[in-house]
Amino acid sequence: MPCQTRNKTRLTWLALGLLALSLTPAAWAKPYTAAATVGMIADIVREVAGDRAKVDGIIGEGVDPHLYKPTRNDVIALSSADIVFYNGLMLEGKMADVLVAVARRGKPVYAVTEAILDQGGYVMTDEAEHYDPHVWMDVQGWIKAVEVVADALAEFDPEHADEYRARAEAYTEELTALDAYAREAIASIPENQRVLVTAHDAFSYMGRAYDLDVRGIQGISTESEAGVKDIEDLVSFLVENEIPAVFVETSVADKNVRALVEGAKAQGHEVIIGGELFSDAMGKPGSYEGTYVGMIDHNVTTIARALGGEVPDGGFGPGEYQVQSGDTLTSISDAHGITVAELKAANDLNGDSIDVGQSLRIPRL
Repeated sequence: MPCQTRNKTRLTWLALGLLALSLTPAAWAKPYTAAATVGMIADIVREVAGDRAKVDGIIGEGVDPHLYKPTRNDVIALSSADIVFYNGLMLEGKMADVLVAVARRGKPVYAVTEAILDQGGYVMTDEAEHYDPHVWMDVQGWIKAVEVVADALAEFDPEHADEYRARAEAYTEELTALDAYAREAIASIPENQRVLVTAHDAFSYMGRAYDLDVRGIQGISTESEAGVKDIEDLVSFLVENEIPAVFVETSVADKNVRALVEGAKAQGHEVIIGGELFSDAMGKPGSYEGTYVGMIDHNVTTIARALGGEVPDGGFGPGEYQVQSGDTLTSISDAHGITVAELKAANDLNGDSIDVGQSLRIPRL
């Protein structure tokens, strides 16, 4: 029954929370290790912890956490970490036993969505009353996760609590600006085209937050299967409403989305694939899209452009700069008030060489 699903989830979190109340170190002479199940959480921890922690992400780019089964190396990484963060809301359903086992050994283990669940009324569910874990698609909701991480690190390493809270406050300011950009970008889409069709139902929080009608071929979890009728119904919807684009996801097979395109074409309506969205995993580590800000910026900007909206060339994030004669990475970084490391990360550069005429992405300050 639905209540059993919810009660089981709450009991799991309660067990993990009680086990997390172990002895905390008075201070750390060297960076401690923090483990995070998915990239979106790992990015928060990096932002809040700064140089105080070495952050290990368990589930990498392009990997579906709904279906992910922890490997032996994952178990070792979680067991050897000093503090562990996970999403909750059954996102990491196949990792639950491992997380509980780690917590039972006295390791502090935190679900970043637990505080959101306790608010009541925020967390979304499907028709079967299963929790929707994709909270990060609403930036305001994900800000709550930042607060959870900051409080957890402050409790874990109280000597640097003020530092963690200051970094969390600065990051929250950036996320607040990102949220405002998302609202403006989505609002620029003609109202009759403000429909997001994707491979699975990972964007409901985005839809609620930014006024998008979201349709997923599969359900909240990619473990569910799309039936022929599901695809036929969506094809009819696309044709009847003259929706111009549908979207594939980096961590989900695209065959069902392409079936929509072919089905609409057979009925005389051309639908394009408007782009590839990041749903359950971020982009390549070290890239702009490999950060939470870059992930959401990419998604919002891609959606708005494909559905007829108007957004800046650089979206919320990086602007563009064309390398001139005499430019170096240092001179370009100094001119834009960023570090060379930030410029390299935004452009996935390994060395220091650049070419005249080369287009570089400039990270947002």
